[in-house]
Amino acid sequence: MPTAPDHEFVRAVARAADRAAVPLADRPGEEPAGVTHRALARRVRTLVAAYRSPHSALHGSGRAVAAATTHLRALRAAQTPTGLFAGGDNVQSPPDSAFTVNDVCDAHVLAAGAGPELREVTAALAEIADAATGSLLTGGVHTPNHRWELCAALARLHRSFPDERLPDRIGQWLAEGVDIDAEGLYSERSALYAAHVSNPSLLLLADVLGRADLRDAVERNLAATLDLIRPDGTVETVHSRRQDQHLSFPLAPYLPHYRLLAVRTGRGDFSRAAHLAAAGGIDDAGLLAETLLTPDLCRVLPPPAAEVLPRDGYLATAGLASRASATAHTVVYGGSDVPSHRRIRSGLACNPTFLRLFAGEAVLDAVRLSRGFFDLGPFRAAGMRRLADGRHRLTETLTAAYYQPLPPDRRRDDGAYRTADEGRFSAAMAFQDRPRDEVSHTTRIDVELRDDGADLRIDIGGPRVPWALELTFRPGGAVRGAVPIGDGRWCLTSGPAAYRAGDDEIRIEATVEAGEPLAGPDRADVLRYDPGQDHTVVGGTDATAGNRVHIGGHGPHTLTVALRARRPAAVA
Repeated sequence: MPTAPDHEFVRAVARAADRAAVPLADRPGEEPAGVTHRALARRVRTLVAAYRSPHSALHGSGRAVAAATTHLRALRAAQTPTGLFAGGDNVQSPPDSAFTVNDVCDAHVLAAGAGPELREVTAALAEIADAATGSLLTGGVHTPNHRWELCAALARLHRSFPDERLPDRIGQWLAEGVDIDAEGLYSERSALYAAHVSNPSLLLLADVLGRADLRDAVERNLAATLDLIRPDGTVETVHSRRQDQHLSFPLAPYLPHYRLLAVRTGRGDFSRAAHLAAAGGIDDAGLLAETLLTPDLCRVLPPPAAEVLPRDGYLATAGLASRASATAHTVVYGGSDVPSHRRIRSGLACNPTFLRLFAGEAVLDAVRLSRGFFDLGPFRAAGMRRLADGRHRLTETLTAAYYQPLPPDRRRDDGAYRTADEGRFSAAMAFQDRPRDEVSHTTRIDVELRDDGADLRIDIGGPRVPWALELTFRPGGAVRGAVPIGDGRWCLTSGPAAYRAGDDEIRIEATVEAGEPLAGPDRADVLRYDPGQDHTVVGGTDATAGNRVHIGGHGPHTLTVALRARRPAAVA
């Protein structure tokens, strides 16, 4: 195991903490009005870490102590009689309070025994932790990752204030099993919650409880994440079941976890990921406290393993495949929860994007397919089948029904039938008791991933309905070869088009194999993205923003779409 300290990393971490802590220390008596309890605790943790670190400008500073004391008064005032903290949309929340208590306990470890100047800070931290202990011992959760955040808080409390009730309660939660699948994805499939909650919590529990299996779970998640790292320094989230499924999530929050396990295991691929996570600079003020609490973070990383290209990735449980080469990085996704649940819901994977393509500065952020079928929304694959290396099939069959009169034994004289949901519509019609006449619509997309992009073969079956393929390109470039139709939108009917950013471009060429001619630029009613009634009924949308190229028509249709990346710098 490497033993030498990484001085450059340590100094960068201290500078990041100082950028947050020095302005607070410059106004040590200023009351932090309007600051949430979680932010208050993070500030205290950072101020105490800066006081303790010889690399910080606030090392041994009384101003840092004074600012921490001011913030602790505000934090104690935010604590309710239950010991939980007020604020946020989760009322009297044990897990939300656990986030704060985790920082409080870390600050307590750093402050305890550091000298008389921190005695008041240490006592205040202990008082806050003690007041919260009872509610965290008995409190519940409402998301999968909350279990591990709450367990981490209980473990930290036990570390500083030993109490056998604490590990017993942790044992009850851990007995449920860590929610990680065979491929290393947590059940929420979320980069945000893996990086900020599950991974750090399980690593802490592994260290405090001596549970190597928990560290192994984190290692499996980090290994799975390697194939989710995109060329723009973000982590793929299209398959997530949480709010980051519509966001761009940076790799930077994974830095301490890749770094720690690279040092402890010697894994060169984790070392490479740690370097990538720090490539944009270190701006996490909380890292200083982590380095003081876990000195292994400060060790020199093992030699990074070279990236192997081309490379294929496939996560069957998430319905996510990728191919990375020097020219292009392409992602295809077919793991939506919507077809089976038939609703848009927090906690489900709902993003209708089924393909992305990165080609240097030219980025195709989203490929989506709308269908005008009973307003049931865009294509979301109900299944993804791997046909061969680099070839995948996405399929979805939608059904809607017309209902016949109720059988005689189900009729009511008063006409007051139970309100029921038939999958797309709710009404007082006792749908479940009526004979149904079903209408079906099937979409099948075969995707072949190539070193320079992807080939799509799209089969749209069923009744004659409008459809539109939307390709959304990241702003910063220009569309060529397609007809502008206003509002950052273009129509492609024949001949190739391209999106060019800098010297890089992505070419698009569509060919109809069966069906009517494609819709022209005058068909605005067809060439549009339709989010479906689950969004529009409340005036919402999940539409993308950017430069959008549309290909559309009236099905049934069979067409091919070739996407090709061209990057002169990659060739050179």
